[in-house]
Amino acid sequence: MARAQHTRLGRTLGRHVTAQWTPGRSEAGQTTAEYALVILGAAAIATLLIAWAKGSGAIGDLFDEVVSKIL
Repeated sequence: MARAQHTRLGRTLGRHVTAQWTPGRSEAGQTTAEYALVILGAAAIATLLIAWAKGSGAIGDLFDEVVSKIL
């Protein structure tokens, strides 16, 4: 009797854990939204970096240095 109750409890807990970790319909677009936010954040950082580089002349200096080392 005790073993049957233990097995039944294990199956019940297994279903509960599986239900907790299995994405449901409420999370259907969550991954897509997370990727979109990451892409927007990366685009914002790239825009700031490009604006800084254009204003400081860092890109021109970098190209000048690379070309001078090659030649």
